Amino acid sequence: MDRPPARPNGDRIWSLDGDTMGTTWSVRLVAPSGLEQAAVEAAIQADLDAVIAVFSPWAHDSEIARFNAAPPGMWALSPALWSVLDASMNLADDTDGAVDPTLGALVDLWGFGPPGPRPDTDPLPSEAEIATALAVSGWQGLRLHRDARAAMQPGGLKLDFSGIAKGHAVDRVSDTLTALGCNSHLVEIGGEMRGTGVKPDAQPWWIGLEPPPGAMIPRSVAGLVDIAVATSGDWRRAFQFDGILYPHTLDGRTGRPVANGVASVTVFHASAMLADAWATALTVSGPEQGLALARAHGIAAQILTRTSEGVTEVLSPAFAAMLDDEA
Repeated sequence: MDRPPARPNGDRIWSLDGDTMGTTWSVRLVAPSGLEQAAVEAAIQADLDAVIAVFSPWAHDSEIARFNAAPPGMWALSPALWSVLDASMNLADDTDGAVDPTLGALVDLWGFGPPGPRPDTDPLPSEAEIATALAVSGWQGLRLHRDARAAMQPGGLKLDFSGIAKGHAVDRVSDTLTALGCNSHLVEIGGEMRGTGVKPDAQPWWIGLEPPPGAMIPRSVAGLVDIAVATSGDWRRAFQFDGILYPHTLDGRTGRPVANGVASVTVFHASAMLADAWATALTVSGPEQGLALARAHGIAAQILTRTSEGVTEVLSPAFAAMLDDEA
């Protein structure tokens, strides 16, 4: 940062919170004079409702639910869905499919989607079930018509944005707050965060980075000023069977939950959506390939890996440079 950020145009800090997308949200903002809290709350809720209306597979009338149930054919997409799908497909190309927005059938199969968890008597899908879900999944099989902003439904393909939707919602709410004149704020949805501007005392928005449970790694603290952070962890939305942990992050190339030893990946990025997506991509890619991807694309990432000696930490060059700047 070339020069310190400007102090906010106010000294009142409001704290707002609620529920959305099966998780919680919170906002802290420096309120400029004349701004009504009710107007801010209404604007935030409108954004969250709009995200659910497009991206939630649990909402039967959402746009992706309609696309997922649609017969084969080319379907025009809303600007919001097109923007996120286009970004996801570009990342799929950049990461060799480590980000894949077409894994809804696999998400459902493994018990992480709207149908709910698998029964205790049959917790793991069979090889045949995985093969069937893989046959209707895969980003390379999704054709986009860029001029028309449309996508081809080949039949049975299910979009799923669980690895990017919360980050998209964070960005959307943050942009709305800025448009309302709240130039200093911290938005958090389900652990994904974006901080803009500074507090009245010129301090950044300080947040704690959650380490994996049981890891002998100190809890880190970061100051967010015009940057977002997202963490993908193997203990979030997971189940155990026969002593094996099955996290919700799926590898579309195998049709199975990731099992590469990665405990968590934390990514800093200007966009919360891209921080969210890259955290997923590096988790799926694994410790070595993930670090190589982060290095190649200039991604600031911390990768924590479970080994026989405990949890180990590696930092991408961009992440290490951020630490040097703060020193």
